[in-house]
Order: sequence, then C-alpha cells, then structure tokens
Amino acid sequence: MKFSKIIILPTYNEEENLKKLIEIFKRDYSDFYLLIIDDSPNDLTKKIFDQCKYENAEIIKRGKKLGRGSAVRYGFEYAVKKDFSIIVEMDSDFSHDPHELKKLVDHFMQNNHDLVIGSRYLKESKIINWGFKRILFSKLANFFAKVLFNFPIKDYTNGYRVYNLSLVKKIIQYKQINPDFIYLTETLIIAFKNNFKCSEKPITFANRVRGKSSVNFKGIKNSFFGIIKLKINSKNI
Repeated sequence: MKFSKIIILPTYNEEENLKKLIEIFKRDYSDFYLLIIDDSPNDLTKKIFDQCKYENAEIIKRGKKLGRGSAVRYGFEYAVKKDFSIIVEMDSDFSHDPHELKKLVDHFMQNNHDLVIGSRYLKESKIINWGFKRILFSKLANFFAKVLFNFPIKDYTNGYRVYNLSLVKKIIQYKQINPDFIYLTETLIIAFKNNFKCSEKPITFANRVRGKSSVNFKGIKNSFFGIIKLKINSKNI
C-alpha cells in the first residue's frame, strides 16, 4: 500500500503509552504511515511495538537520547525520501490528543496551508493538569521567542504540527542548529523567512497520565540558550 501521509512519533521510554497509541492509529488513522523514532536506552518500546503487529508502521531504534528535534529531523528526511505529501509530528505521551489529529489535518487541507500548528495559546485552547512551573516555563519560552522573532503566531514551541512536503523539503536543506525541542522554533524561522503559509488551530493540551516527563532544569536552561543561539544564527537561515 502506498501512503501519502505520515506521522512522525519521537519516543523515549514511552512503553506505557505506545501500545494504546498504536491501537488508536490502527483504528482511526490507518491511512497514515507511522514512523516511530525511539531513543530509549532499552528494548522495552521495541518489544511493545513488535507485540502490536501493526503493518502500517516501523520503529527506528537509535539507542541513546539524541533530542526530540533530532528525531523529528530524521523523520523529515525519511518523509522526503519516501515522498509523503502530508507530514505530521506529535508527542507520544498523550499530551497531544490523537483524536484531535483529524481536525488539524482537515484545517490544513481546507485552507491549503504549508504548516498548521496545534496551539495551546489561542482563546479556544485548553491546558489540563499542567503544574505551575511547566506553565511558567512554556509561557516564558514562547514570550522570549516572540520578542526575538515576532512571527504572527501564539505557540512557538508545541510539536503537534502538520506540514506539507514543500516546506519539509525546504527545512532539511538547512543544517540543523538545535537537536532538542527548540528545533520547533528553528523550523518556524525557515518557514516564515521563505514565505510559507502558517496557521494555528486550538487544541486541548493535557499533562501526561502515564510515564515520566524528561523535562528537567538542565533542559530548560539549554532551551533558553538554544533560542538565543537561534537568534544569533538566524541570519544564515
């Protein structure tokens, strides 16, 4: 079966979530190809994947934590090589509700946009069960990115997105600056500087129920330095 749509799913110790996610993709999104980029240091995620026996999917084991942005970049290169026309990236911890994917893709197709962002910060958006520190960090990161780049969007750092092939081809022409989630802002710089059409759609964003978040103080510190590095290097984008 030839697929035109792909979901890029970075994972890191997400064996508690992966089985349920695959069940949803099997039932509701069997017209998408599922590419799992797994950086877990063990084989538990791979074992869960093998047990699911889902033919419309594959898992790439990288064996060590190389960063969410690095995983998505790998997926972008794969999508271009295989000529997928609609490319989705999303998290694997259910903070990005897979049941909302249809409305994002429908919005993407109806408006003929190059990128649609599932946004946490539109009036109709909701954030559920996020702690004060996580909300503060996210809003500060978005505020900081807004001050530095001033793109006409609300959410610079959420990775629930739908891209078209033309934009992804353009993105991978550039050398990646940030391997972590600040790559989300990096891709926006490429999109806006090259006049691609970007829009946002409100989503409900929920804190993970199963598993443990990999966000820590070191990651937070690195992300702020990463945004500054992006600004310094953005003239080369």
